[in-house]
Amino acid sequence: MVTLNKPGASKLLIITLATLIVVVGVFMLSGGIYLITLGGSWYFAPTGFIITIAGILIGLRRPFGVYLYLIALVASFIWSIWEVGFTFWPLVSRLFALSVFAVFLLLITPLLNFRKGDAPKRSAYSAAGIIILALIATGWKAFIPQPLVSENSPPAPVAGKASGAEPGAEWLHYGRTPAGTRFANADQITPENVAHLSKAWTYRTGEIPKGPQAHVVTPLFANNMLYGCTHSSQIFALNPENGKQIWRFDPHASGNFFPRCRGVAFYDASNDPAVVSATIEPATLCRRRVISTTVDARLVALDAQTGQPCEDFGEHGIVDLHAGMGTFKPGFYFPTAAPTVVRNLIVVGGLVQDNHETGEPSGVIRAFDVHSGKLVWAWDLGNPAITALPPKGEGYTPGTPNVWSTPAYDDKLGLIYLPTGNATPDFWGGHRSPEADKYSSSVVALDIATGRERWHFQTVHHDRWDYDVPSQPALYDVPDGKGGTIPALIQTTKRGEIFMLDRRTGEPIAKVEERAVPQGGVSDDRTSPTQPYSVGMPSIGTEPLKESRMWGMTPLDQLICRIEFRRARYEGEFTPPSEQTSIFFPGWAGGMNWGSSSIAENIGYLLVNDSRMGVLNRLVRRQQYDANAQGDGTHDGGAPQYGTPWGVEQSRFLSPLGIPCQAPPYGTLTAIDLATRKVVWSVPMGTVEDTGPMGIAMHLPMPVGLPTLGGPVTTASGLVFMAGTQDYYLRAMDIKTGRELWKGRLPVGGETTPMTYTAKNGRQYVVISAGGNRTTPIRGDYIIAFALPQ
Repeated sequence: MVTLNKPGASKLLIITLATLIVVVGVFMLSGGIYLITLGGSWYFAPTGFIITIAGILIGLRRPFGVYLYLIALVASFIWSIWEVGFTFWPLVSRLFALSVFAVFLLLITPLLNFRKGDAPKRSAYSAAGIIILALIATGWKAFIPQPLVSENSPPAPVAGKASGAEPGAEWLHYGRTPAGTRFANADQITPENVAHLSKAWTYRTGEIPKGPQAHVVTPLFANNMLYGCTHSSQIFALNPENGKQIWRFDPHASGNFFPRCRGVAFYDASNDPAVVSATIEPATLCRRRVISTTVDARLVALDAQTGQPCEDFGEHGIVDLHAGMGTFKPGFYFPTAAPTVVRNLIVVGGLVQDNHETGEPSGVIRAFDVHSGKLVWAWDLGNPAITALPPKGEGYTPGTPNVWSTPAYDDKLGLIYLPTGNATPDFWGGHRSPEADKYSSSVVALDIATGRERWHFQTVHHDRWDYDVPSQPALYDVPDGKGGTIPALIQTTKRGEIFMLDRRTGEPIAKVEERAVPQGGVSDDRTSPTQPYSVGMPSIGTEPLKESRMWGMTPLDQLICRIEFRRARYEGEFTPPSEQTSIFFPGWAGGMNWGSSSIAENIGYLLVNDSRMGVLNRLVRRQQYDANAQGDGTHDGGAPQYGTPWGVEQSRFLSPLGIPCQAPPYGTLTAIDLATRKVVWSVPMGTVEDTGPMGIAMHLPMPVGLPTLGGPVTTASGLVFMAGTQDYYLRAMDIKTGRELWKGRLPVGGETTPMTYTAKNGRQYVVISAGGNRTTPIRGDYIIAFALPQ
């Protein structure tokens, strides 16, 4: 309690507190008046006026100032309940900081100029104590996970049927199987014993990422080795039981400003029907091969046992992916995703430099013979007549939608499924060809043998928001409700929409409807009048923004977010880019991103993680953009979009403290029952332990739920493993409830998807790459394995 007896000290305390209150009040008053002129809430201006008067009176040591402030606090409480109900984090934003001021005011109340004998010391201290207890309770609740959805008694799961299931302990593909479900049959680690997991070994690549570099590899477990790659395209093999390096190959790749490698591929000739039937006789040295790409657009084949180049593949083990692509700038085309080995083919797409200019490298998809490296087929969506190399003097069609993520395939149906990107640049499409408009932001099924299209399904029409399809499709036979199954393809998207298609035909299994969307933008481009919505599946994190959803750690930064929201153009999803700042929500970082989904094949649950962060976007006329030289970036900041009439200015929709402007959570993990197509549970993912306002770590494990990047893995024992958060942990969750059962500390963030395998020693390992996350400058080069004690 306040016991200041010296007049000078008490005066200084009162003046300091009064000044702070006046500053807060004036800010709320002036900002609130501006907000009213924008058509926003009337709360801030009158409340700010009352708080300002209260602060002035307190500075004059008038007790009525305290009463005025408490009236403002009570009014704020009533207004908050009216606007957001009893939702925890929105109430914290509105009331916590004002309540802290109230405590200090009540504690110094006896120092004010009451008439003799009138100072209400006991009642002031009692009121302060009540508010302190409320603040303590709020702080306690802030550390308790707040599930978004929690089914107390969900219906018993009805499992479907795995597609392309590969029993055993290995992890042979980027998504474990060709179906991309990231489901492991392993059951040694269970919900009952997972709390005993501990670090088994650590491998360091020796390459710590800097700037835009990223260490995000998901290793493979095959041939009793772990195979992976570094961001500079070095390929390595590890002993899966102790993490010691067996071999390493350096292709000496260079010339890239966005280097990363998400994975490698594995080929075993003994599993190739063409080899088994003796129609092909591969070299003895490379019967098992590790296939990788490089950041300077080459394809590499190595002997899986020794790491030596396969001399019968291309030129001494290397195929140049520049062939047929024409001339392009270094780094403007290269694959980041793992190559896809299907039958005796290696299928590759590639990343292009978004938003820099028109006519960027082609989005052509190519298949190469896994033995010789010779081109077998090509799918050039801009010129389907080109089925291999282009005629001499020509090239594949430039500027077409690319496939930068990972395909899945169904060997029985003979189809490979491609998630396509957008025709660059992303935010103006007046120049796009009909073919580019047809295939961008789609799922395309090609015949594995010929590379010819069988069907395609588009998730966004005339995409002007960078809503390219970033994640690997997941293949699973879903229950049809009649005791049978339907062969499905489940595609997650940046929009937070989840499409369930018949993978034989591309027809929706879960209902899709076209809905009218906002129109307008700029006169030299068009906007599709409708867009597809997957109404038969849950959408994740897509609740439209409104002013009452704006958030901040205090009412002040919340007010700034409200003003920015009102100043911008926002008419819901698909608000078109224009010369006025527009808000894209979800933004181009997600919804769901390249980490992809997982399907617990034994119970039929789909696991998805998402990010919830808006983007501010404004088109700038060419002459003005070039004069101001606002940058050559691809997303954050300026992007030139050369060859179009417009450059673009962009930023994430954040408060002045660097926090997303809408209320938490900003990232979740969600389980969806594929039989009922309903959410079973949804929980926030990630805490502010290793990040916080202005990127400063708060060191508090408050489960706010932060943007995620990376994906989940499920196991037959009923676990979900996931890192991908902005705090430095790998977590294990109960697949039935979403409850956290264990978390293992990482030295830096792990923005990638884990994997699991059982080695020859009988131990099940869970492995994650930890390279750091984009919210902090702290990076790493770790691959870490966890296991139960021996």
